[in-house]
Amino acid sequence: MGYTDQRFDVNLSILFTELPLLERPAAAAAAGFTAVELWWPWIETPTPAQSELDALKKALEDAGTQLVGLNFYAGRLPGPDRGAVSVPGEESERFNANITVAADFAASVGCKALNALYGNRVEGVDPAVQDELALENLATAARAADRVGAILLIETLNRPESPLYPLVSAPAGIEVVDKVNEATGLGNAKFLLDLYHLAMNDEDLSEVIGKYAAKTGHVQIADKPGRGAPGTGELPLEELLDQLGKAGYEGYVGLEYKAADAAASFTWLPAGARAAQ
Repeated sequence: MGYTDQRFDVNLSILFTELPLLERPAAAAAAGFTAVELWWPWIETPTPAQSELDALKKALEDAGTQLVGLNFYAGRLPGPDRGAVSVPGEESERFNANITVAADFAASVGCKALNALYGNRVEGVDPAVQDELALENLATAARAADRVGAILLIETLNRPESPLYPLVSAPAGIEVVDKVNEATGLGNAKFLLDLYHLAMNDEDLSEVIGKYAAKTGHVQIADKPGRGAPGTGELPLEELLDQLGKAGYEGYVGLEYKAADAAASFTWLPAGARAAQ
C-alpha cells in the first residue's frame, strides 16, 4: 500500500495557477499526471460563452488529461465566498443558472463528480431558511448530475478559515448528503472527504474514515499546518489513504494543496505513480 497505490488528480485551481487556465492541463501532464479537477473556473459568471467551454475541453483533451471533479459555480472562490446554494437572492439564481451548464460540460468531458459548495451564513437571514433553500438547490443539482451519470459532492470546510460556513464537521456534511438522497431518491449525493479541512477542525480522521468511507465520493488532501504538499506538515496522509482504501474507497484523491512551484512540489510521489490507473 502507500501513495503508489492511489489514484491522484491535480486540482488546477490551486496548483499551476501562475499559468493561464488553458495551459494548466498540459503542465499537469508534463509532471506525469493524467487526471485533474477544477473549481468553477469562471468566477465572474455561471454561464460562460460556449467558446470558453469548448476551449477548456480542447485543452483537457490535447493534454491527455481526464477531468474527474468540477465545482458548480461557487461565487468568488478563492475569495470571500464559499458557495452559493444556500445564499438567497442573486447568488442562488446564479447557482441555478449554472446547474445545466456545469452538468453538460461535465458530460462533454466525461467528468463524473460535481461539487456544490454550501455557501456562507448570511447576516439577518434565518439559518433554517438558508438550509431549506440549500436542500432545494442541491436536489436540483443532484438530478442534473444524475442525468449525466455523475455524483453530487457535498464538502465540509474548516471553521478557522471559513467561519461563516455551516458545514464544518464530517457529521454535518453527512447529514446534508443523507437529506439530499432522501429528497431525490437517487442516492447519488456523496461526501467529499477533505483530510486537510477535517484535520483543521481537529476531527479524529481515522474515526471519520471508518464511519463514512462508504458514503465518500471523492477525497482531497493537503498537509497541516500550512496546506502544503504531503510531508510538509504533520498529517500521516499515506496511512490515512491506506485506511480509506482498506475501508473500500476506490475513487480519486485530489491534490488540493498550495505550492509556490507546483512542478517541484511533487517529489513526495514517484513519477511512475502519477498517472491515474
